[in-house]
Amino acid sequence: MTAFPSQTIEAEKAMQLLNAWLAPRLTSDAAAWLASQLAIIASGEKPMQLAIAVGLAPRKVGKTDLDLTTDEAEAGRTVREGLDATGWSVDQAARILLALASHRGDDEQFVVSLDRVLAAAEIGEQIALLRGLPLYPAPQRILHRAAEGVRSAMQPIFEAVAHRNPYPREQFSEAQWNQMVVKALFIESRLCPIQGLDARRNPDLARMLIDYAAERRAAGRAISPELWRCVAPFAGEAEVATLGDILRAGTDAERKGAALALNDCPVPSARAALATAPELAETVQSGRVFWDNIA
Repeated sequence: MTAFPSQTIEAEKAMQLLNAWLAPRLTSDAAAWLASQLAIIASGEKPMQLAIAVGLAPRKVGKTDLDLTTDEAEAGRTVREGLDATGWSVDQAARILLALASHRGDDEQFVVSLDRVLAAAEIGEQIALLRGLPLYPAPQRILHRAAEGVRSAMQPIFEAVAHRNPYPREQFSEAQWNQMVVKALFIESRLCPIQGLDARRNPDLARMLIDYAAERRAAGRAISPELWRCVAPFAGEAEVATLGDILRAGTDAERKGAALALNDCPVPSARAALATAPELAETVQSGRVFWDNIA
C-alpha cells in the first residue's frame, strides 16, 4: 500500500510542457534537430532512433541548466502535481521528451521501448530518463525501472529517482520506500529532497533506522542528523535518552537534528529532554531551524 494516490499524466500533455520549457532555450538548429527526431520516433518507422537520439541529445541541444522561471515551474506543477525540475539540464528535458515521443497510445509498447533504451544507457542517459518518471504514462508499468534505479550503486542514479521526484512516494510499496530511505543514509545522500518523507514515515522504517543508528554508534561512526526525522514519531524512552545525549555532546548539526526530533516526539520525556537546551528549543519551535536547513 502507498500513502499517496497515483498520478497519471497523458504523454501529449507532458510533451507540450517540455516543448514549452525547451522552446526559448534552444537555438534554431537545435530546435530543428529535436523536431526531426521527435517526428521520426513518433512514426515508429525506426525502432532504434530513440536510443540514437537520446545519445546525441547533449551535443545537439546543449547541456546548460534548464533553470526554469517561477511561472514555468508552476506550470509544471499544474500539469503534474509534485513535478520538480530543479537541477535538470536542457539535454535531460530533451531526452525525456524524446522518450515520451515513443508513446504511440500503447502503454506496453512504450515500456518495452523505454526498457530497451535504459538497458543500454550510459550514466547520463539513465539519470535523465529516470528523472522523467513522473511524466511517463502507465506509471505502475515502469515500477521495475524505478526500483532498479534506487538499487544502483551510483549515487547520481539513485538520486535521480529518490530526490525531488514524486514517483517513489506514489508508487513504492512500504518495503521499497523503507529500503530507499535506509539506502540514502547508507550512501550519505540527503533525505530532505525526498518527497513525502514525513507522510510515509512508518514504524518498520523507524525500527530499521534505530537498529542502524545503534550499530553506527557502537562502532563510533557518525549518524546523519536527518535519520531522527523518520524515528521521532515512533521513538521510545531509549531513543529519547539517545537524543538527549546527542543534544548535550553532539556537533552543531547533530544537536539541531536531535532537537527537531525531540520536538516531534510524542513521548512526554522528550519535552523535558528538549528543555535542557532552551536556546536550541526556541530556534526549533520558532521555525528558524528545520530539517531542510541542517547540514
